[in-house]
Amino acid sequence: MSDDEADPELLALLRQHYLGEPSRREEPETGVLEGAEYVYDNSIDVALDMRATKNAAAIIYEQMQQKEFSTESWSEHELHPKTKDESTVAFIFTMDLLNFSFWSLRPEDERFAVSYRDKTWTGYWSLVASLQRALDEDIPITDPHYWQNEEECNMESLKHVFRSCTDEEIPLLEARLACLREAGQVLYEKYNCSFTKCIEAANKSAAGLVNQLAQDFDCFRDEFRFEGRRKPIRFLKRAQILVADIWACFNGEGYGEFRDIDKITMFADYRVPQILATLGCIGYSPPLLAIVARGDILESGHSYEIQLRACSIWCVELIRREIKRQHPEAKINAILIDFFLYDTMKQLEAQGKETIPHHRTRSIWY
Repeated sequence: MSDDEADPELLALLRQHYLGEPSRREEPETGVLEGAEYVYDNSIDVALDMRATKNAAAIIYEQMQQKEFSTESWSEHELHPKTKDESTVAFIFTMDLLNFSFWSLRPEDERFAVSYRDKTWTGYWSLVASLQRALDEDIPITDPHYWQNEEECNMESLKHVFRSCTDEEIPLLEARLACLREAGQVLYEKYNCSFTKCIEAANKSAAGLVNQLAQDFDCFRDEFRFEGRRKPIRFLKRAQILVADIWACFNGEGYGEFRDIDKITMFADYRVPQILATLGCIGYSPPLLAIVARGDILESGHSYEIQLRACSIWCVELIRREIKRQHPEAKINAILIDFFLYDTMKQLEAQGKETIPHHRTRSIWY
């Protein structure tokens, strides 16, 4: 919706007030895709190659079919929870509350890493390993009551939970503590100290749950102003991936049952834009390409960063539409495409086959 168009929610309220018409309950919308399309339409530093995007859709679909990629793939990783109960919901909430900023400027063998179960874990998996290790040590790291206890949950205790097997500490540790504190307070005040109550309040709507998270928790409100648009551009990366992880873990049943799960978009981080660039789907302006290639820091909320994130969301949406056009029967959505692209990029990184670095932004949003 452009700024010149009437707001449907406002129109409904006006009709109800002046005409006495009953208010029809609209299905929730996150607004993420709408904002991404707006940025794409007005982007000057990131562009999409439609032919490459179409070709990528065919390749992605074929490889996902070969690997039988589905929600089942989520639980297959050894570090992800295997039980399907309230404790798993608490684990996933904690995980995605802290699921941000793991990149390092140091060499691979010197970056923040966690030793657990006779393996060394980096990136996102270092977070999951840290949480599992803490629970093994009887540290109630997934309990909101613990987060609010300043004597037990503090910088010292978190340094122990996220202790590294290298000299580099986990980035943004103070911000992670602040996220735990805030979330504990909100869950205490509004949801009886249980994220399952928050899920229940969303009434099986994925978009509704994302909106609740963005409304009630400052640390999930991932949105920015972009030139020429009155409303902020919403990314809501961690709110969306939280809903997606619950859906995938529970295979769309129980706590993971959402009637509108396909409204969730790709999760705008730094890895998926990287593989989209590798596939030739997105291209950068010379100034932006130079910044990314040098590994310079892009400030959170900078126009370059907003364009990178938003155009990646729109690119994955076009890939999804092309797959559905070619294969109408395909059970595929932006979540599964994102999971697949992220895993693929990590494999290329491990094999030393990166053709372009990822952009570097240090923030709590991703």
